[in-house]
Amino acid sequence: MNIDIHQILKTLPHRYPMLLVDRVIEFELGKRLLALKNVTINEPFFVGHFPQRPVMPGVLILEAMAQAAALLSLASAGVEIDEKTLVYFAAIDNARFKRPVEPGDQLMMEITLLRLRQGIQRFHGAARVGQELAAEAEMMCAIRRAP
Repeated sequence: MNIDIHQILKTLPHRYPMLLVDRVIEFELGKRLLALKNVTINEPFFVGHFPQRPVMPGVLILEAMAQAAALLSLASAGVEIDEKTLVYFAAIDNARFKRPVEPGDQLMMEITLLRLRQGIQRFHGAARVGQELAAEAEMMCAIRRAP
């Protein structure tokens, strides 16, 4: 199942410059997904991180994986999505950064659902550029309704 940017915009509340998922390439409900982020020199963070050698900040790689996890989370929990449905980043464990992500890279994020209980989900995320691991972490997300 392929999820394009139009469906992502309907599902996630994030918008430019914080939307960090361009497409979902593979999707197995309740199990895993493979999402894509095209990293371009036009990203606003490259202006200051680092001007002499632009590198995508690690926290934004984690945020991109969390957004991909939110897509899997909402679908797996069977939640009806509206403007008050939010998925909060609740925890991150064992984050590791293995290689820099630079302009021109295609960041492929594989997210695997480890556990789903009472609106709290635990995921493993791995972000790769080609076959090289760029970052990985375990994340927890919580689905909540905004007041």
